[in-house]
Amino acid sequence: MERQWWHNKAAYQIWPKSFYDSNGDGVGDLPGITAKLDYLKELGVDIIWLSPVYQSPLADQGYDISDYQAIDPRFGTMEDMDHLLEEAKKRDIRLVMDLVVNHCSDEHIWFRKAVADPEGPYGQYFYFRKGKNGKPPCNWRGYFGGSVWSLVPGQTDLYYLHLFHKKQPDLNWENPALRREIYSMINWWLDKGVAGFRIDAIVNIKKDLAFRDYPADRPDGLSDCRRMLTEPGVAEGLGAFLEEMKRETFAPHKAFTVGEVFDTDPARLAEFIGPEGHFSTMFDFAPTCLGKDAQGWARAKQPTTTQYRDACFASQRQAAGVGFLANIIENHDEPRGVSHYLPQGEEENEQAKTCLATASVLLRGIPFLYQGQELGMTNTRFESIGDMDDVSSHGEYAACLDLGLSEAEALAACAHYSRDNARTPVQWTGGPNAGFTIGTPWIRVNPNYTRINAEKQQARPDSVLNWYKKLLALRKDPQWEEALVWGDCEPVLEEEEGLMAYRRTGGGKTLLVVCNLSELPRSLALPGIIRQVLLNNQEGGPQPGFDRFAAQPWQAVVLEMEP
Repeated sequence: MERQWWHNKAAYQIWPKSFYDSNGDGVGDLPGITAKLDYLKELGVDIIWLSPVYQSPLADQGYDISDYQAIDPRFGTMEDMDHLLEEAKKRDIRLVMDLVVNHCSDEHIWFRKAVADPEGPYGQYFYFRKGKNGKPPCNWRGYFGGSVWSLVPGQTDLYYLHLFHKKQPDLNWENPALRREIYSMINWWLDKGVAGFRIDAIVNIKKDLAFRDYPADRPDGLSDCRRMLTEPGVAEGLGAFLEEMKRETFAPHKAFTVGEVFDTDPARLAEFIGPEGHFSTMFDFAPTCLGKDAQGWARAKQPTTTQYRDACFASQRQAAGVGFLANIIENHDEPRGVSHYLPQGEEENEQAKTCLATASVLLRGIPFLYQGQELGMTNTRFESIGDMDDVSSHGEYAACLDLGLSEAEALAACAHYSRDNARTPVQWTGGPNAGFTIGTPWIRVNPNYTRINAEKQQARPDSVLNWYKKLLALRKDPQWEEALVWGDCEPVLEEEEGLMAYRRTGGGKTLLVVCNLSELPRSLALPGIIRQVLLNNQEGGPQPGFDRFAAQPWQAVVLEMEP
């Protein structure tokens, strides 16, 4: 595999609204990110993925874009953006933008012109369809619940398609004129100096244009719109769009791209991340999909650590010899990883948190951290559905009630999975508002900020924050880089429940990563003799010259093994 500049990098996702507020208005902003660049550099971050800061009504927290080439005033100005790029470059940090081109905002000029003249050229930028017997064109359910069709303003039987929020009309990628506008915008940002893009919801850009009804899968009479993705011709059409986009934008700029791609057929993995693939990498969402089904959050079950391990290892095997995955524990759409993957009662156990961190960061691929993950931030508490800002949480709450759950049961389901868990402000200090703002934060700070915060952890060598620094530094150490970046990843000791162990080999080195993701101690016979202990999150444990050790609950070790 040809080596790329991004293979040995570590990435960090910033949700700007909740990262750091520089002006006291309660909303995180671009100057706030610039102010924390030294913190990120010290952590070991090489790439920042910046969630949307484009002009937007914020119906879906910036994923509804009304102007792709303007900064929303809540986040700052284009001058602030240029300054961030300049200061990041000084620290050898590259910036990756969020690319949201499945849909735009209903306040975008394209949609306004389309509404004014549905038969005109801008009407072809969207999916406008007549109703069927007084009903929407088909019975698809959107990602946030409800029909994917809404009436075009001013019309009585003409609908527009929106797979997400009704304020996010889907863009018609079948239209070459629309695609040219998108490519022009992408190149504008690349010319400005961004290093690439995280590409949002991209598998949805190709539709089954028949818009046929599917059998209902919930009491609402609707069917999950994702079924459309399996229709004949959809995958092939998607590939054609992605190849054209790469040819017209990413390839000439040697841009770094990471795709948001779910449920990929392993046989098609090379199409996405192979040497000639559509993207540089794609997220490994296999662990995040555990326990979920067509009923949404209502019957979702928290995964076990063994299930987490098995999902990670399955992805590693599929990607071996194909390309690099982007490994995540959490992001802006998921619960906090320590609250989701660790058993109840362990989410504030720092050894459990560092054990989970080790298991993920040293896998083959690019580690993507999410803001606050390096502190071990947890899910927050919700007293009622009214406490939740997230649009998808409200849709799932209604779906839970439709399925017969009580209000308390529905709230419990949504409280665990709500995207608001990851969107509470970063906990910088134990002072007012966790040091996020001197004003009133746009969303409530997690009450545990006095215990979990960056200021406190920076002062403690054994903190979660300092453990992440050690992991990222080890991965980049020239002595171990051949093994930990480009080397093979071979799962071992898989017969042990709750144990995640794997061997990384390369450059004549063999490293063994052993993570006891369990409350139980265990005696382990290792596949080889220990040469030296590189990292250990607890006192005691493995010793050089031995081939076994007693692993304590939540113990994580990184060992160099004899050849």
